[in-house]
Amino acid sequence: MDNMKILMYRWKAYNYKDIKHTFETLGYEVEEVYQDLLNYDVDEEFAEKLRGLIQAGNYDFFFTVNYFPLISNVCQEQGLRYVCWSCDNPLISMYHKSVFNDVNRIFLFDLTNVEEFRGMGVEHVYHLPLAVDCNRLDYLFGNSTDLEAYKNEISFVGSLYEKNSYDKMEYTLPDYLRGYFEATMEAQRDLMGVNIIDRMLTPEILMELENYFELEKSEDSLSDLNLIFSVTTLGFKIAQKQRRRILIDLSKHHDVSIYTNSFTRDLLRVNYKGSVDYWSEMPKVFNQSKINLNMTIPNIKSGVPLRVYDILGAGGFCLTNFQAELPMFFENEKHLVWYYNNEDLYDKVDFYLKHDSERERIAAAGQDYVREACTYEARIKEMLERI
Repeated sequence: MDNMKILMYRWKAYNYKDIKHTFETLGYEVEEVYQDLLNYDVDEEFAEKLRGLIQAGNYDFFFTVNYFPLISNVCQEQGLRYVCWSCDNPLISMYHKSVFNDVNRIFLFDLTNVEEFRGMGVEHVYHLPLAVDCNRLDYLFGNSTDLEAYKNEISFVGSLYEKNSYDKMEYTLPDYLRGYFEATMEAQRDLMGVNIIDRMLTPEILMELENYFELEKSEDSLSDLNLIFSVTTLGFKIAQKQRRRILIDLSKHHDVSIYTNSFTRDLLRVNYKGSVDYWSEMPKVFNQSKINLNMTIPNIKSGVPLRVYDILGAGGFCLTNFQAELPMFFENEKHLVWYYNNEDLYDKVDFYLKHDSERERIAAAGQDYVREACTYEARIKEMLERI
């Protein structure tokens, strides 16, 4: 590697800046390309722009956060390695013929999804958990005078997904389909770390659903009705139900705050604190709240979402739903605490609000652990070794 130069596609991914900074720290020169993509598969003008950059540039590889079929195809044609790392799951864009391109090196934080693509015959797909930059957070806290303003007993930072597509289509469905989906969502709502949606979307149900749900996709897309509907429609709707139920129940007995740009006026007892900036404000909420909730959207089947790393990196106490990969990386009640169902969550909230020293010990141990073991530098070095 003589020139150590990479091309990076810049978009609004939360962890983009941390990743770019890490590449630079490791000695790479990073050149950015930016463009609003209306379509991730086909955009001839953007493809032409990329060809020009690649031919002129002499890059080691092209990097993106999440997967873009169009970029993979241009890299395949130009013989340039294409590397990506997911921060969302599943990436609908990956269900596409381009996923078989041999220039790809795809890193996913959800192991279930890695296994799924390997099962489809995709060779270069690897598991890489997410990360946090504690140095950036230390600097923020060291230069902040307003931490007091972010004090909370229990807080949740995230969307309530009230603009989900299920609500828009619900009333076009016949009664029995609507009843079936309601029952599926009720069952899923109380299951932590297990996803039953796929099994509930039987071929018969999907055939019936085709009459009511319009599937828009490009000709090279491998995504089907099952995937799109379970992720973009039911997944978001279930997350909405789970999150609202928990916030409402907790607010009956505790002081609960939510930071979101979602509509919350009907969550009467929950303190609505507006939305917070990911970089400058969110870490202060995590640092100053006694309990930070993480409620993982069911679309993330086994992986640990970015929010968990962000809470721990900020020195916050994290109470999260169980995810299958948590025990692979963390110790329960040592680095963070996980719950198995809503009753378990309510019990643990009661316990940890009463036991300050326990809670503070776990938050401190969690922060020490991610500072050592979950850095962007460690993750990206692992990625570079793989490629």
